[in-house]
Amino acid sequence: MQKEAPDRQANKGSGLLPAWIASRYLLARGSALSYVSRLALLGLVLSVAVLVVVLSVVNGFERELRERVLAVLPQISATSFNGLSEKDVAALLDAELPPEITGLAPFVSGTVLFAANDKIAGATLTGIDPGRYDAVSDMPTYTTRGNLEGLNLERYGVILGGRLAEQLDLGAGDTVLLVLPVGAVTPAGAVPRQRRFHVVDVFDSQSQIDSQSAFVSLNTAQRLFRTGTRVHGVQGRLADLFDSSAARDFLYERLGGDEVRVRTWMSTFGPLYQAIAVQKLTMFLLLSFLVAVAAFNLVSGLLMIVEQRRNDVAILRTLGSETGGVMMLFLLMGLVLAGFGIGLGLLVGAGVAASLPLIYATLSNAGDLNLMSQYIISYLPVDVRLADLLQIAGGALLLSVGASIYPAWRATRLLPSRVLAHE
Repeated sequence: MQKEAPDRQANKGSGLLPAWIASRYLLARGSALSYVSRLALLGLVLSVAVLVVVLSVVNGFERELRERVLAVLPQISATSFNGLSEKDVAALLDAELPPEITGLAPFVSGTVLFAANDKIAGATLTGIDPGRYDAVSDMPTYTTRGNLEGLNLERYGVILGGRLAEQLDLGAGDTVLLVLPVGAVTPAGAVPRQRRFHVVDVFDSQSQIDSQSAFVSLNTAQRLFRTGTRVHGVQGRLADLFDSSAARDFLYERLGGDEVRVRTWMSTFGPLYQAIAVQKLTMFLLLSFLVAVAAFNLVSGLLMIVEQRRNDVAILRTLGSETGGVMMLFLLMGLVLAGFGIGLGLLVGAGVAASLPLIYATLSNAGDLNLMSQYIISYLPVDVRLADLLQIAGGALLLSVGASIYPAWRATRLLPSRVLAHE
């Protein structure tokens, strides 16, 4: 019994031997980490960082489309060619809504021209109920006042989108001429109907909506478009963006008739949302190959370390070290190198991604550029997600450990008699 205790102690210590030797090789000064290993490590850092930056930007566009654009635009609407009567709308608004619909509001909409300061711009004019519209859209939160009270203060008041107001060189308190495409017939011919409006507020959601939208009160829009007491339809908000079937059935059932048409945001922004999702998956797969190449470059670096330490390996084998211990030694080295490279890559990528909006804004202001003018938003969005970081780290680490198996196996194939024959 007294002889077995030292043996157990030795076996317990021998399990830590590969880790101790690996730490000595990695921390010791000299050529243990060759230039090849360092270049492979640098490649792993850069590839992981690039993957983090690209996915964060794609995530940013997805988030802004969902939380900004789709939050401002009504997510479901029911329209009728002949319009909806006041009675039908009142009955619908007083009815108990299904859980899939969180709010409804009537609207009247049409295309108009705005003219001011020798400039002309087309826009979609929407007549809304200021007391109900915040239940279907976040637009009021992006106004200067933070609400739609301005439409109640002015009979002919209008709220303009930020880009539209900038294009016409207008601000709150200015006057703008509204021109309707359908005019009155006079002895002199068809004359477009016009009306001067007072700009009571400006909303700036920093999205494409700001360049083509304007809002007036529902009563004003009914007089402009001569709909009487009828409205063009109702707009609503969904509890779940991707669950609209019950909401559609409810609106069809309540409004009835073959003339009613129910549309959701999927008909306008659905292809864009799907394109962003496909692009994210595609970029992840393509850049994962870059990470894989960088991870497998560790093979050459570890092979160099095996070649440099062949004498040490031969001595360990001569002293009785098992094959598993030698293999574990180089697997641990590969794991530590990969972990360091992946961790540094995640930090660099997250740092660069977080600073991209500021960098973009600085360059845009300095060079008077508008690089995002063709996109749905006017700024560069970034969303660094922990789930993506963990997924990238896990995949890269798995590839790196797999790449370390071959050098570790090569180390176990060294024959001590041949290696030490000329020592």
